[in-house]
Amino acid sequence: MNTPSRRIAVAIATLTLAGLTTACGAIGNAVDCNEVGKEVTKITAELQTSVASAATDPKAFEKASQETAGKLKTLAGKYDGDLAGAINDLASVFEGIKIDDPSGMTQSMSKIQSAQTKIQSACG
Repeated sequence: MNTPSRRIAVAIATLTLAGLTTACGAIGNAVDCNEVGKEVTKITAELQTSVASAATDPKAFEKASQETAGKLKTLAGKYDGDLAGAINDLASVFEGIKIDDPSGMTQSMSKIQSAQTKIQSACG
């Protein structure tokens, strides 16, 4: 993976981890939201680990992103309403990551914030 793509990939995973650690972890939120925060953080941490090991194989990051999207969709299936929709939106962000499209990867970074905001709203 070339250096700019790898940096973008790491940034995407880091933004997701940082945003969702606080998204559903505040005192007073529903238990489901606390569980969602933990699960999403675990899933994106796995992506970050995959990114670190994909330095020599650009397509490995794309595959890891697709796997992350699948895991998020499975998680969303455990919930309904706005929370499920918000998790599916985050899954769509990872689904849309294509290593051959650096501008698309950059756009995904901005979509992560929107998906995090939706999860926070659903948990609020």
